[in-house]
Amino acid sequence: MDLSIKTRFLDRWAAYFPGTELPIVFSYTDQEIPSNTPPPGKRHHCIICDLRPVRDGETRAFDAGTITCGGAKRYLGFETEMRPNFAYFLSCGIPGELEGERYKRSPELVERYLESQPAFEAPGRTIVFKRWDDLKAEDSPHVVIFFATPDVLSGLFTLTNFDEEDPQAVITPFGSGCSSIVYHPYQELRSDRPRAVLGMFDVSARPCVAPEILTFAVPWPKVVDMVDQMEESFLTTDAWRKVRARL
Repeated sequence: MDLSIKTRFLDRWAAYFPGTELPIVFSYTDQEIPSNTPPPGKRHHCIICDLRPVRDGETRAFDAGTITCGGAKRYLGFETEMRPNFAYFLSCGIPGELEGERYKRSPELVERYLESQPAFEAPGRTIVFKRWDDLKAEDSPHVVIFFATPDVLSGLFTLTNFDEEDPQAVITPFGSGCSSIVYHPYQELRSDRPRAVLGMFDVSARPCVAPEILTFAVPWPKVVDMVDQMEESFLTTDAWRKVRARL
């Protein structure tokens, strides 16, 4: 990657979003990546919780062997098969056999929902997450993920729409926490006008983030445009300065 975009972003982020959390990025690779990711245990562990060290500046890599959540394996592209009775798991459950999450009204509704959510195959053996300030010239980020408060989200949302005529430049698809930061924004890379994804509405993943935090995941080409347009946007106005003062 061109490291000038890294520097421009850091300078402008500090100017317009002072004191706020830096985003993280992910990329897929077939290279051997050193990682501090702990070996998987026997119990399910949400990958959103596993990203807390990344948000603090620690690079972490995951593959099919280090992800313990079946949903994360699917939505990060390392597994295509669904768990048995998944339609019941996401809905009403099976009395005496399987507790349902009740996120959908019926198994039939889940099945129809899944038809619009095809599995995808990871384009590499490993997915690497790192914080923005640790980007290197050899990196090729796919998506940038902001863990943000409402005021920061308002800035990101408005900046995303700055050069868009389509009012749907930001989407909020139903899905798991990991699908909102990996699966859906990665699919947007196939579009000529990739959209950002507002997420972290997954009730099961919410305990992994602070109460005021949501996610805003942006495909890399869109992020480059956003950074380049910061200094001609609303971020330079009195309206934003009033918001910026309380970040």
